[in-house]
Amino acid sequence: MTEAARPATGTLSFGPFIVTPYERLITRDGVALPLGAKAFDMLIALMSRPNEVVSKWDLMAQVWPGLTVEEASLRFHIAALRKVLGDGKDGARYITTLSGRGYCFVAPISHVAMPPEQRPAPQLDLPPVKLPNRLQRMVGRDDAIAVVSDKLITSRFVTIVGPGGVGKTAVAIAIAHDLLGTFADAAHFVDLAALSDPDLVITSILLMLGLPAQTDDPLPALLAHVRDKKMLLILDNCEHVIATVAPLAAAIFQAAPHVHILATSREALRVEGEQVYRLAPLAVPPDESGLTVAAARTYPALQLFLERATASGAQIALDDANAAIIARICRKLDGMALAIELAAGRVEAYGLKQTATLLDERLNLLWQGQRTAPPRQKTLQATLDWSYGLLSDTERLVLRRLAVFAGHFTIDAALEVVPDDRVDRSHLFDAIDSLVAKSMVAPRPIGAMMRYRLLDTTRAYLLEIAPDDAALAARHATYYRQWLEQAGSTWATVPGADERAVHFSALHNVRAALDWCFGTGGDIKIGIALAAAAAPIFLAMSLLTECRRWSERALRAIGPSSQGSAEEMHIQAALGLTLMFTRGGSEAARAALSRSLAIAEARGDAPNQLQLLGRMHIFHERMGEFDAALGYAQQSLIVAEALGDAASAALAHSLLGVSLHLAGEHRDALTMLEAAWRGPGTERISTVYGFDHRNRAGISLARELWLQGRPADARRLARQTVAEAAQMDHPITLCIALIWAVSIDLWDGDLDGAEESIDRFIALAEARSMGPYLAVGRGVKGELAIRRGEAADGVETIKSCLRELHDSGYELLTTTFNIAMVQGLLALGQTEQSAGLIDDAIRLVERSGDHLYMPELLRMKGRILLSLPEPGADQAEARFMQSLELSRRQGAKAWELRAAIGLAALFAQRGQREEAKRSLQSALEGFSEGSDTADIGAANALLMML
Repeated sequence: MTEAARPATGTLSFGPFIVTPYERLITRDGVALPLGAKAFDMLIALMSRPNEVVSKWDLMAQVWPGLTVEEASLRFHIAALRKVLGDGKDGARYITTLSGRGYCFVAPISHVAMPPEQRPAPQLDLPPVKLPNRLQRMVGRDDAIAVVSDKLITSRFVTIVGPGGVGKTAVAIAIAHDLLGTFADAAHFVDLAALSDPDLVITSILLMLGLPAQTDDPLPALLAHVRDKKMLLILDNCEHVIATVAPLAAAIFQAAPHVHILATSREALRVEGEQVYRLAPLAVPPDESGLTVAAARTYPALQLFLERATASGAQIALDDANAAIIARICRKLDGMALAIELAAGRVEAYGLKQTATLLDERLNLLWQGQRTAPPRQKTLQATLDWSYGLLSDTERLVLRRLAVFAGHFTIDAALEVVPDDRVDRSHLFDAIDSLVAKSMVAPRPIGAMMRYRLLDTTRAYLLEIAPDDAALAARHATYYRQWLEQAGSTWATVPGADERAVHFSALHNVRAALDWCFGTGGDIKIGIALAAAAAPIFLAMSLLTECRRWSERALRAIGPSSQGSAEEMHIQAALGLTLMFTRGGSEAARAALSRSLAIAEARGDAPNQLQLLGRMHIFHERMGEFDAALGYAQQSLIVAEALGDAASAALAHSLLGVSLHLAGEHRDALTMLEAAWRGPGTERISTVYGFDHRNRAGISLARELWLQGRPADARRLARQTVAEAAQMDHPITLCIALIWAVSIDLWDGDLDGAEESIDRFIALAEARSMGPYLAVGRGVKGELAIRRGEAADGVETIKSCLRELHDSGYELLTTTFNIAMVQGLLALGQTEQSAGLIDDAIRLVERSGDHLYMPELLRMKGRILLSLPEPGADQAEARFMQSLELSRRQGAKAWELRAAIGLAALFAQRGQREEAKRSLQSALEGFSEGSDTADIGAANALLMML
């Protein structure tokens, strides 16, 4: 092997780049470039031997000394280096590859004289991520970071395994920061430590990715989102939910070929694809005499102890004697990083010798008889026991009480929950300051506010030794009920990752409080109030299954004294909505919503009555009970007029406008929908989960404009409502906008536009596991197939779609799909079947109330009569005339034109050319100037023939 040249020193430059090896920094125009550690090492190795061929074996030996590394890792880092340098772009050439030989640095290198004060400050321009801060300096983990990084790049799935407190999380965070530039879609850190329920693992990942989790089975949504992403996913603290995390990680690994998974756990996940790296404790000095300062400094455990003790304010004159004491401490703590840090933090208060003495006394007692215990009980459990024993009585009491918090908490929360006659507020401040200084409470800034948390091992330890304190738990639950009531209105529009983290961490405390309230010895009354306050937040965060579970539990606990209360009203309303989305149009959903509305009416609570009328309207509309939905919309207008504010009126106008549109009352619908879209108060009429009533009004208004002869205006408004829905980040709002926009494309005859919109709709529904909407999307695909001449496939697709929608209680689009299927059956020559289906569809509309489509059904009936083996021309004429007259009466110019085309074609067959022309010319009058649809084109073509 060729001997490596002396590494480059000083400040060097080539092309537009400046390299400072001793600072491990490369800049371009004063901006530091995001170059990984190994890629930087390769750059220095190549620059050390400019214009020489460096074999791949030499390069691997210099970058990974003493390690066996696959060539794929070398190629990966060379590619990353070239990408950062822009090698090959605009004629730039820095590194060449000599096939079979190695690599060569070919750019001219210059030495740069740059005084320290003139060196450009690092300005890393990294992709936006949300990772915990890495340690400013890691001790003794360089090799581990290098090996795991290489495994992660080449194998994609690595689990760092080791006992609690060994430093797994710190190593994982450091690796994530080192590799950040490699992942275009950034890195996502998911801390599973705060979860007590394994069922919330996928929910945690979805929320950290900014996705809702609104289904019983969120796994398909997660896999659909990450399938084409390039990202690093860090799953931290897996051991207590390993049965859930293991198959989930395996599923992500198989489904997403560009996602790299880095897990930390006290045991291996033991699934296919996983590469295990066992993180050993920090190396400690051997138990032998004669340890010198020089020798001691070479051991990472002793280095860490010294750094942490000095950082805590201790002053240690390191001589051979003190080195021996520290070595003994490190050995007693088995080289565990957390235990060493806790011990080092006590030196400033107790001195080095006394710290060692206390450590010997406490841990020796605890270890007796526990040699077969798991590692966390041999090390961290013992360390925490010892550390807890060093606290003052007040600190111990405060720390035990802080264990009531699950996940992060604020100082405001602590001030409301912890104090009583034994701990006043001033003592609490002092105790928390001291506990933070002693590493028993970890601070973390989230957004603009500092938050705190206990390490998961610390909290588990405290919950084992702390006596039950019902008063403390009640204060905790009451605080979060009040907090939810105050903050609840903002949850539906949480904008960014920082705010999302704040709210998500608060949910851990809400869950813990609900568990206590409804558990043995809990306070049912507080639990009912807390469930009522939490329900809208669970809905806003798309946690439908969880909302349903707590709502059902609270309702079972409600006694006679709480029946008819505001709490029951809110819980019933939440239960009804979650049942509607998770179980379709069930009777249980209907009963819950009806009960909630009855309570609001009995209490004279008009604002909630209006909201609940909106939910009942949506429920019955989805069930296909359009007359009932219209009745609720009409009631909402009465309640809104009594309330007298613009936002209430706008909401009622939206509900009524949508119902009138579906009822075929087009002139009145246009008035209501324009008021809901453009009138005062329309900015704040969004109500329940995923339904933005202004947007619903806008897309329904677009359909009205099309039906009333203004297709260009309809297309413009449809595009606007879809764009606004996309900006809201409400999946159901966007789905509603898209599906109604698709209907306008189909009416226009723009099949390509319809396909583009429905593909977007399906992708959105698939990513969010919205089953009924997926069926709707497939149904539209079936209609497109029929329109394009693939009638057999289209008919079968729509049949399957309708069965699925019937099973889920979703009947909103049944008539639309029936009409499409009739067209398909006619195309297949199955006239008898189409005749039976059209008669069933007409009866369904007469029964349910969606008269919007009656003119079309009558027109299709006329077409079928003409297609029978013995055509009934007179009967067909009568159906066309019925469709024409009903369209005119309703004010639907578009339906009138379609009926006129069918009637004119029949007249033309009979030789009644003048009657045919008059029918078409009359129907074409009233369309806005420049109107252009497939129907208008067909009418004009027929006129030319006549």
